[in-house]
Amino acid sequence: MMSSLFALLLAATTVHATAPSPAEVTRWQATAKRVTIIRDNWGIPHIYAKTDADVVFGAIFAQSEDDFHRVERNYVNAMGRLAETAGEKEIWRDLRMKLFIDPAEMKRLYATSPLWLKKLMDSWADGANYYLYTHPNVKPEVITRFEPWMALTFSEGSIGGDIESVNLSGLEAMYGKGPVAPTGNNDSDDDFMPREPQGSNGMAIAPKLNANNHAMLLINPHTSFYFRAELQMVSEEGLNAYGASTWGQFFIYQGFNNKLGWMHTSGGADVIDEYLETITKKPDGTYYKYGATMRKMTERVISLPYKSADGSMATRKVTAYFSHHGPIIRQADGKWVAVKLMNDPMHALMQSFGRTKAADYAAFNKVMDLHTNSSNNTVYADAAGNIAYWHGNFVPRRDVQFDFTKPVDGSNPATEWKGLHPVSETITLFNPPTGWIQNTNSTPFTASGPASPRKDKYPVYMAPSTENARGIHAVRVLKDAKDLNIDKLVGLAFDPQMPTFDDIVPPLIRDYDALPASDARKASLAEPIDSLRRWNRQWGAASVPMSLADYWGNALMRNVGRSARAKGISALEYMTQGATADERLDALTQGVKTLTTDFGTWKKPWGDINRFQRLSDDIDLTYDDSKPSYPVKFGSATWGSLAAYGNTSAKTTKKNYGNRGNSFVAVVEFGPTVSAKAVTAGGQSGDPSSPHFADQIERYSTGNFRDVLFYRADVEKHAESTYHPGEKPTAGSH
Repeated sequence: MMSSLFALLLAATTVHATAPSPAEVTRWQATAKRVTIIRDNWGIPHIYAKTDADVVFGAIFAQSEDDFHRVERNYVNAMGRLAETAGEKEIWRDLRMKLFIDPAEMKRLYATSPLWLKKLMDSWADGANYYLYTHPNVKPEVITRFEPWMALTFSEGSIGGDIESVNLSGLEAMYGKGPVAPTGNNDSDDDFMPREPQGSNGMAIAPKLNANNHAMLLINPHTSFYFRAELQMVSEEGLNAYGASTWGQFFIYQGFNNKLGWMHTSGGADVIDEYLETITKKPDGTYYKYGATMRKMTERVISLPYKSADGSMATRKVTAYFSHHGPIIRQADGKWVAVKLMNDPMHALMQSFGRTKAADYAAFNKVMDLHTNSSNNTVYADAAGNIAYWHGNFVPRRDVQFDFTKPVDGSNPATEWKGLHPVSETITLFNPPTGWIQNTNSTPFTASGPASPRKDKYPVYMAPSTENARGIHAVRVLKDAKDLNIDKLVGLAFDPQMPTFDDIVPPLIRDYDALPASDARKASLAEPIDSLRRWNRQWGAASVPMSLADYWGNALMRNVGRSARAKGISALEYMTQGATADERLDALTQGVKTLTTDFGTWKKPWGDINRFQRLSDDIDLTYDDSKPSYPVKFGSATWGSLAAYGNTSAKTTKKNYGNRGNSFVAVVEFGPTVSAKAVTAGGQSGDPSSPHFADQIERYSTGNFRDVLFYRADVEKHAESTYHPGEKPTAGSH
């Protein structure tokens, strides 16, 4: 326990903008005594307490121990306060958040929340504040005191919520009176390169395909690295959830409990619409046309504090406009554009926490009735042997005569949303006869092979996503699957085939074979073509053709980007459907040249190039070829690799270092007891001096999963430390 002297010393040395009162400290310390944190041999915290609220206290405390910087940053972003630490360049990002996240409204929602939810938010704030109180050397960037209502500002765990779809250039042009961002002719070739896919893979396996007659679930989110923490939350009120929690949130976002599991993929229904508002300026304000009437725009002055170049604080004020459709975010063709999207943080937080306590399919499906998981699909499996899928959850009902993929006429009442589709009307699957479900943020119409939902039964806005290479790959590995167990499902999730190269390498070889002997490329590309001709089109650390194919594919994609855009298709579609022989062959010449320039030879094994490196806990990571790194055998999801690994930042090194793709990955089997294996990118801790900063890198890089410790007896058997929040950890079990 924390000694009285230690507590007094902490109180004497802690400095906050608002110092805690003695009553607050007493309350925090009393709560801490009711919470036990056991960290296992991988540093993963398992939180135990009698009530859900006390578990929440311990969970945010443990997350803050591991990486307070990321906990705080998520709420700095969510509340539109990034410019207060990052400077004036971020004020438009802050404005985007503040158009939707108004502290006054969040405080009102907190006051009207159900008592059980208020208790969780209170405990969340207490846990974060107690961490700062007991760690006086930790200096927050912006938030020196957490308040319960702040939990509502970041209520859904996606890596990029709906709000982030609003274009910052358009916002700046609207409110900053700056120039409209250029498009088209000024794009660089790199602008046509697709980013590493930001969605995820989910697979659910029915008992008939499992060696033990149990249902199984693959949890494979593709996010930026270190975006979520791994932990377990256990109370005596029915909470027993394990998985990945987005830093700072008090619920497991991707995970499982003792009865069921859930996995979210991105790209469900169309949930965001833009409305063209016809504006008229009058002496008393700005009006917009609606039907036969004129309505007055709501105006709100938004303050945007920012750190100046000299370190002092300054503030810019913006008068923002709102129609009944939503905030005005840009101008187009002489009209103002309003955006409408799901913004219901209280129910979103209720849904996010509620699904972690669901004990069966009926209870989980009931949580879905809150309709606030707007940006995601859900893949599901449970201990009763059920597997299920929901394509989206928040689906506005619309008049299909209008094309909502483009801005619609805001003055026409017929374009209004007509409520939400009930879950029963959305695209779902329940125990399909194939015995499997997959989604890779792709179309639902291949989610279960021949048992998939039928496209002609649903309005187009319910499923605008198309098929992608990972979806094709997932169907291939699942269609003949049988006698699966945890290790075999891990094997499917790391199947090395890459379908995109199955499509684009054979035409390249035919192009080469058709070259006349007089063409200089016949001699210069002979060896590279021979390497690709003999290649099985699978990734592997020792594979030279994998390196060659990746560099060739990237060069080809960059070269054809403009032509693809001109035809209104993606670069990948153009590569498989419209690329010319010269485009393919010349891109191979470029790929060979780049490899040779960077490494002295194009015959470079993939694992020598494709590396994992974690040097610091900086949010904007940097890499160094002269520093230690680890080979990664799998490749980019762009080429159809189910195990995704890629980089979305500007390349400053010769080797390729990943920052996105597989993050927390788990496979769960639901029998009489739960069995699971998992791996996390890098390690649990954000502290470079911690033994758990990089202890999972080798396992991550090779797909070698560790056992998940779910039951307390197993956790205690492998306990590294046991403690109450705020006290010095003791070795092993209490």
